Amino acid sequence: MSPRKSAFLGAALALLSAAAILDGQNSRTYSVGFDWWAAGRGIIFPLAEEYDNASGNVRILNSQGAVRPAGHPFFTPLGANGRACITCHQPAGAMSVAADRIRQRWTDTSGTDPIFAAIDGSNCPDLPQADRQSHSLLLNRGLFRMVLPWPPKGVQPDFRLEVVHDPTGCNTSTAVSVFRRPRVAANFKYALANDPHFTLMTDGREPSLRSQAITAALVHEQASATPTPEQLDKIVAFETQLFAAQSGDVRAGLLYSPDGPALLGPENLAAGKAVLFSGAEKSLPVSMELWHAPNPTDSVAVFRASVARGSVLFAARCAVCHQAASNRAINIGTTMRTGPTDAGDLPLFRVTCNSGPILYTEDPGRALITGRCADVGAIVMQQLRGLAARAPYFSNGSAPTLAAVVDFYNRRFSAGYSATQKQDLINFLSVL
Repeated sequence: MSPRKSAFLGAALALLSAAAILDGQNSRTYSVGFDWWAAGRGIIFPLAEEYDNASGNVRILNSQGAVRPAGHPFFTPLGANGRACITCHQPAGAMSVAADRIRQRWTDTSGTDPIFAAIDGSNCPDLPQADRQSHSLLLNRGLFRMVLPWPPKGVQPDFRLEVVHDPTGCNTSTAVSVFRRPRVAANFKYALANDPHFTLMTDGREPSLRSQAITAALVHEQASATPTPEQLDKIVAFETQLFAAQSGDVRAGLLYSPDGPALLGPENLAAGKAVLFSGAEKSLPVSMELWHAPNPTDSVAVFRASVARGSVLFAARCAVCHQAASNRAINIGTTMRTGPTDAGDLPLFRVTCNSGPILYTEDPGRALITGRCADVGAIVMQQLRGLAARAPYFSNGSAPTLAAVVDFYNRRFSAGYSATQKQDLINFLSVL
């Protein structure tokens, strides 16, 4: 090879190497087992990142470009227990967290990771923290302990609240302990665009991302002081430029493409194209028409046709409550129980309403904030993006799979779905 050709090849390889490094800073794929973002992790949070899950891949899109975690308050512990926002809002879990990855984290760190902090990562802080069973609700269901004052400050409840079963031993006469799944810390820009009055948390107690960040730092990170305005600005800016959705499926292939269904993929969320439905209640959602095939033949077309049918079923019934963003608090029945003997591994409360009814629930939900009997068991509907990456489901983690979610709704609302219709719904939910 001539010196000139050798020099040209060397320059070309150098350029390709530099491009590969740059691309590595903007887009990576992580496989299961190598995807945990510990607080203080030094590598760049790129423009786009994909993580494997049982159904395919979830994609995290940072629409404003790569972020350096060093010193950034979303990635840096602000309190005494070593946690940061990223601890409980993992990219591999669609910016929530999956119970199977929490269990793996226990194994990898012998239970010392900050996610297991006694304050809310154990069933009760006074339990032996090195004992795996002390963290059973987090490990088995992905539940964190939430402590709320009772009665709410400045509120005169219209019901009496009693603890009839308390396996965690953490309820007191002035504070209620309930256990809930963390919500997705992404897609907020999309949600707020659809509902400017969108509220946060299972019970809707936080009116803004800023107030939620303050509470998270003071309570979950055990910070001694409120985050600075600059830190809050950075957290809110990061959360509102972040989008999460399933991006690939082992049965359907790539879920996002410029000429594909506008409903799918974080890119369409970021671009504001992911309109759920056409408006006609029982017509095929416009976004999924591209996948509708009357007589599919190959396996990919068969699966995609199932997803398209599932979108029709979802539009006809589920979308009444699960809009693109919903501010509604609804009692769907996941936390309600039939009586004092219908108790499990969560606390059970008896609610005696001034108007007469006596109710039993594992989590009074919105009623812990409003003090209204009518709100007992009601929770703010949450977004459904990245479901395949963040099992288990419902606010109390009671559904281990999407099949269990569909079965619950089928029973609860007497939907009468056939086995095929159930699978169509499952397939639709798995690609969101």
